[in-house]
Amino acid sequence: MQMEIGGDLAYTTVMTTLSRLHGKGALERTPAGRAYEYSLAGGAEQARSNMKAHQMLKLLDEDSDRAGVLSRFVSELTPEDARLLADLLGPQAGEGQRRET
Repeated sequence: MQMEIGGDLAYTTVMTTLSRLHGKGALERTPAGRAYEYSLAGGAEQARSNMKAHQMLKLLDEDSDRAGVLSRFVSELTPEDARLLADLLGPQAGEGQRRET
């Protein structure tokens, strides 16, 4: 694993990072002999979705006109995506809940 992500990183750095990611639920680990084998929680597709969502929220946070940005985003959605978004929002729609970070 250490060689796959960069041979110049110290073993303890890699293990500390893996342990912290596991603690945050980003990685799953299973015993493999005297060590652990790590994998992405939810798989690669879920990890990509999480990263994209984080990037979108970060971009949204950088703009002072949140309503304008969200309005523009929603106006560009296909009807299918708009329905999906409405379904995902469900009872939260209109409550003005702010995500916790």
